[in-house]
Amino acid sequence: MDETAEAAGHLRATRIAYDTVAADYADRLRDELAGRPVDRAVLAAFADLVRTADTGGRIVEAGCGPGRISAHLAGLGLRTFGVDMSPGMLEMARRSHPDLEFARGYLSALPVSDGALAGLVAWYSIIHTPPEQLGPVFAEFRRVLRPGGELLLAFQAGDERVELHQAYGHTVSLDAYRLPPDWIEAQLTAAGLVTHTRIRRDPGPREPTPQAYLLARRPGPDQGS
Repeated sequence: MDETAEAAGHLRATRIAYDTVAADYADRLRDELAGRPVDRAVLAAFADLVRTADTGGRIVEAGCGPGRISAHLAGLGLRTFGVDMSPGMLEMARRSHPDLEFARGYLSALPVSDGALAGLVAWYSIIHTPPEQLGPVFAEFRRVLRPGGELLLAFQAGDERVELHQAYGHTVSLDAYRLPPDWIEAQLTAAGLVTHTRIRRDPGPREPTPQAYLLARRPGPDQGS
């Protein structure tokens, strides 16, 4: 997928918005995990699952933004690289984390070979994809995961579309979707991914909605992959 394919629909709006807010977004969220113990615990659980199932495989953060989650996962001992569609966000990521690899790509077209990954994290990166278009995204996640590979999704729980006009001190035009966890799990199942852990937490500071985390796995050969 390239700029021509991006020209229509939500992808172009998402890229423009995140290019616009990139520097302020990176600055404001730089230390956000320090105050989110549940988030850190979920990421640590994902890292443990990947290490248990695999020795040395790479993971990708799909929709990595300025790379803060990629860096955190690397600090947990995972071989991590980040992918994002926003050149502005990738510039922030490379500047802040020069020791890590970052590449341009899309949730539904990742620059990764079939079955190459031990794990994939989509940390609030599915929230700008219209729900009816998430099927191809989850199919792409399954494609790049090896059998037994782990997937972690984080998103805002709910069932509504929110029009964003201001973000991080900038004017933007962007839709965000709050998503029902049961529905997301059903979409993962349809894509051939098996959800094994579900976590929901109440809203924290500056969060208007509950937060949801799903851990899923691409089944191995003995599980009907």
